Order: sequence, then C-alpha cells, then structure tokens
Amino acid sequence: GAWGALPAQPAGGVGGLAGAAGRGRGGLAPTVGSGPPLCPPAKLTTVPTFDVLVEVRLRPGIADPEGATIERALPALGFEGMAGVRVGKAIRMCVEASDEDDARHRVTACCDRLLINPVIEDAAISVHRAPPA
Repeated sequence: GAWGALPAQPAGGVGGLAGAAGRGRGGLAPTVGSGPPLCPPAKLTTVPTFDVLVEVRLRPGIADPEGATIERALPALGFEGMAGVRVGKAIRMCVEASDEDDARHRVTACCDRLLINPVIEDAAISVHRAPPA
C-alpha cells in the first residue's frame, strides 16, 4: 500500500490498542495504509485528493509513562532486547489540495492549531496522492 514503508502495527488494531480482542492472535497486523485507500475515488471533482498520515510523538526529553510501563512489561512477557519504547498516536485523513505541497502545508497548519501540543509533541506528516477513480 501507499504506507508500505512504515512499520507494522500490533495485532488487534492500529496504534497498539489491541485490547482483549487482539490478544493471542500472534503475528502482526498489516502495515499502516494497507487495505482500501482512505480517500474515496474522485468521481465528479477535479480537485486532487491525498491520503495523509500524521504521526504524533512526544518530543525527546518528555516523560512517557505509558511507554515506560510497556517497556518494563516486555521482558515478563518474553520479549527480550526491546528498549526505547515511546507511545504516540496516528491520525489519518483525506485532504483535497492542489498538489502534495499544498496538502502538506494545510495539514501542518492543522497540526499547529489542533492536532498536537507543540510544547510536548512533534508530528511527522506523510502525504500520498490518492488513486484516481
């Protein structure tokens, strides 16, 4: 898929929210963006659309108690050699824009005004042209 270069997500759901339904399945869920595209194919509009992924992460040096809890639990569950666990969130959206730069600019403005707390969080934005109808 368009997001094929991103790491696989835990079983049971994107963002690590597997819950009881995701336990015991083993393996990993498909990579982010596999499956149907986020943006529906454009039928009557000539405005290009873009699939966008915003990955929100805590800035370096900001305490991450959820990540620390996960990291401490890993060895007890038999997962050795894993460190540096940080928890964030993924936000996906479909954006109409004239080009990729315009889509990125619009999403960056959205992050600055709504999606992230710039004091403690950073965002990585991935933009991919949605497939034509």
